[in-house]
Amino acid sequence: MIAEGWLDSVRRSETLNSDERPGGVIPSLVVIHAISLPPDCFGGHGVERLFTNALDPAEHPYYETIAGLRVSAHFFIRRNGEVIQFVSTEDRAWHAGQSCWRGRERCNDFSIGIELEGCDTVPFEDIQYERLAWLLDELEARYPIQDVVGHSDIAPGRKTDPGPCFDWEQLAAKRDARRHRR
Repeated sequence: MIAEGWLDSVRRSETLNSDERPGGVIPSLVVIHAISLPPDCFGGHGVERLFTNALDPAEHPYYETIAGLRVSAHFFIRRNGEVIQFVSTEDRAWHAGQSCWRGRERCNDFSIGIELEGCDTVPFEDIQYERLAWLLDELEARYPIQDVVGHSDIAPGRKTDPGPCFDWEQLAAKRDARRHRR
């Protein structure tokens, strides 16, 4: 259940890296991303600390290169299936950057960003697809979602995520299985 943009069944870790959507705009797009911090390392606190402006640049050499970066997503799905929400779906998260979908620029204005703990070289976990399918169902029950795309689809040439290891067919199969159980 989503109340005031917050999903009540996931862990909440609010960030300041968000703002109001333009007047009257409601989400109609979901953008799937992949992230790991440090790059290609899983299970740490880097992503949550990045999104909440608590990343220590001295903790890892890569962190020095992104110190001061102010980004966020609405949701983060860890490799163990844990879902963390950082931004109310009623607000604009800062996940898409320079982007365009179906001729509409500034995708942050009208999208919900979901980060998966992952990278371009390692397959995602089955539980991540299950939780993503569940989350998409929850979002579609609340908003008029028209498309679910990858970051690479809205920022071609600039972004590669969710990457070649993301299995869109597996996601579709998980979503179909959920529909048949209802």
